[in-house]
Amino acid sequence: MYLVFGKRLFDVIIVILLLIFLSPIILFLVVTLLIQFRKDLIYKQSRHTMGLEEFTIYKFRTMYDKYDLDNKLLPDSQRVTKLGRFLRVSSLDEIPSLFNVLRGDMSIIGPRPLPVRYSNLMTPMQLKRYNVKSGLTGLAQTLGRNSVPWETRMKLDELYVKQISFWSDLLILLKTTRVLLSKSRIENLDYESFENYKPNLNERTDTQGNS
Repeated sequence: MYLVFGKRLFDVIIVILLLIFLSPIILFLVVTLLIQFRKDLIYKQSRHTMGLEEFTIYKFRTMYDKYDLDNKLLPDSQRVTKLGRFLRVSSLDEIPSLFNVLRGDMSIIGPRPLPVRYSNLMTPMQLKRYNVKSGLTGLAQTLGRNSVPWETRMKLDELYVKQISFWSDLLILLKTTRVLLSKSRIENLDYESFENYKPNLNERTDTQGNS
């Protein structure tokens, strides 16, 4: 019953409360990023959600598009702005994703939405993470955000799908708040790619550096 009706209500209530609470910050960031990036203040990327349905995720842009002499994107560390670094550490860059939740693309709680190319690399068991909507935060993020190895993230996503409930969502939300306030377990700002998950997990910069 919760998965069919209650979870959507949970999402809408939380998003409305967050938008009201964050409205002064949102206004400040929009004005500041418009000055910094002009019209291109929103980062967009195709992701997968429930049923492997493709959608466009929105985030605040945190980096300039800077290229080397071979026309390849420079590393994140050379492109991220000072404000962008703060936004990524604090996860404030994900505020526009709240509108993805309102649209029904995502949920507040669920497995993190990954780029569409990653689904071809997953095992049948790992693909079960798409039995529910992807989320802004999930069980894996309460344990360390981007510092958690991919193998652990996948197993935690599977566990979440099996035990999903209102109380588990509420607990994950509270734990996420604690992690964000403590800024704990953030080892770097470069996001590794799932493409390097097997056989070894090696960190690699994503095309835009957002995850």
